[in-house]
Amino acid sequence: MSRTERLFRIALVVKGVDGAAELLGALLLTVVSGATVHRLVAEVLARDLLGDPDGSLARHFVAGTSEFVSGDRTFAVLYLALHGVVKLALVVALLRKWLPAYPVAVLVLGAFVVYEILRAVHTGSIVLPFLAALDVAIIVLVIREYVTLRRERQRTP
Repeated sequence: MSRTERLFRIALVVKGVDGAAELLGALLLTVVSGATVHRLVAEVLARDLLGDPDGSLARHFVAGTSEFVSGDRTFAVLYLALHGVVKLALVVALLRKWLPAYPVAVLVLGAFVVYEILRAVHTGSIVLPFLAALDVAIIVLVIREYVTLRRERQRTP
């Protein structure tokens, strides 16, 4: 197994765990109250894990929880659930080396990158650009693996 293929498999496992975590997060957001989410963020900030409670990072987290306190969690739940299901389906297809899934994975992940960047610009999120960068890295690995698999399959009749 080449180093690129090993890295690809590791990235898929990370994406699979991420997808499962997103599905779990969506489920939890449907049952956990907004006040609980806000209280959890406040506790994390109180322990000074994120630096100055009045700092930029702390303000972003507190602002992010305001939607939960108001009860409007639809975007977060739908985003996490959709992203999680799509990631898990693509991971399974790619681990099985199902060739038609590779272009689909590139298109879907590319759409997520565009959306994550647009949403980050709109909301000022500091997390979404990081997630977009990770998705771009996965896209590069998917393309490399796809090219390698196609070459191998063309050589073997």
